[in-house]
Amino acid sequence: MTDAPLPVRRRKRGKTLGPATIHDVSAATGVSVRTVSRVLNDSPKVNAETRARVKEAIRTLNFVPNLRARALASNRSYLLGLVHDDPNAEIVDQFQKGVFRECAPHDYELLVHPCNYTSEDLIDNVLSFVRRSRIDGAIVIAPVSENEALAKALWTNGTPTAGVASVALESYGLIVVSREREASAEVGELFVSLGHREIGFISGPRVQRSATERETGFVLGLRKHGLSVRPENMCEGEYSFESGVACAKKILASKRRPTAIYASNDRMAAGVLKVAAEMGLRVPKDLSVVGFDDSYLASVLTPSLTTIHRPMTEMGARAAQWVLQAGDPRQASAEESLLRFFDLQLVIRESTGPAP
Repeated sequence: MTDAPLPVRRRKRGKTLGPATIHDVSAATGVSVRTVSRVLNDSPKVNAETRARVKEAIRTLNFVPNLRARALASNRSYLLGLVHDDPNAEIVDQFQKGVFRECAPHDYELLVHPCNYTSEDLIDNVLSFVRRSRIDGAIVIAPVSENEALAKALWTNGTPTAGVASVALESYGLIVVSREREASAEVGELFVSLGHREIGFISGPRVQRSATERETGFVLGLRKHGLSVRPENMCEGEYSFESGVACAKKILASKRRPTAIYASNDRMAAGVLKVAAEMGLRVPKDLSVVGFDDSYLASVLTPSLTTIHRPMTEMGARAAQWVLQAGDPRQASAEESLLRFFDLQLVIRESTGPAP
């Protein structure tokens, strides 16, 4: 015995029917509007057969739920917030792609809130955004995530929040961590294996944990082999191209000029390549250069840049999964850890080679 075909809405003479409504789906399936609403909200109170029939009616009638009404019925806004202070638009974009990937199946939208992580009004600024937009949860990426008072304020406000950082921060119930110290140690190992002994390093702003993690890892990687970076061959940058240029000019003008430089993001590494070209230094024959992030820039530079790949899309997806689960306890997994470490990969390209 086969199921009877689902009724189809027909055009009345002289009238044009508007979009299908939840009542049309109810009439087509013979179930209540409340049951259709439960299917739309993924309620476990609907059996599999009824759920399948309702979803087929939704497809056949081309029914698009009214998200405002759905939000009122479920006491959710279907909005997630992403809080950041990262001027590197490409890195933020990679992260957003992962968040979007998880939002779409749940009919969620993403609101992005740039802010100034050094501002005295940071916490009030972010809480104002949360309350104004009525987001169901927040994802906070570094360096904003390093303000643990903000994390506590968001949880006190009742906002499920995932932090993304280079270290495990205790104030977050949900935290995604990239192993930046370990990856930077691999850069030190690479330089040693290529025979480099005079080495330079450009850090990010040391007020940020990512900068200190990358510097610590690199120093430890060299120290294992009895090497270190001379003070005159170290420079603090700002994760910007301009600071990479300024630091490269300083380091490459030293009396014991390094044959290899690790710049702790791709933008600063691009600055090193520019200065090297201006000085007539050949990369990698005279100077090896390594960056961090594996941004689009790394593959289009000439020579292409050896760099550390940080899986921002996968990290964004994981953070979004957790926040969505926290906002919907039915989907939460008691067995799943709420602390996830992501390993990073050293990608070898054209900018590194044997010491001259």
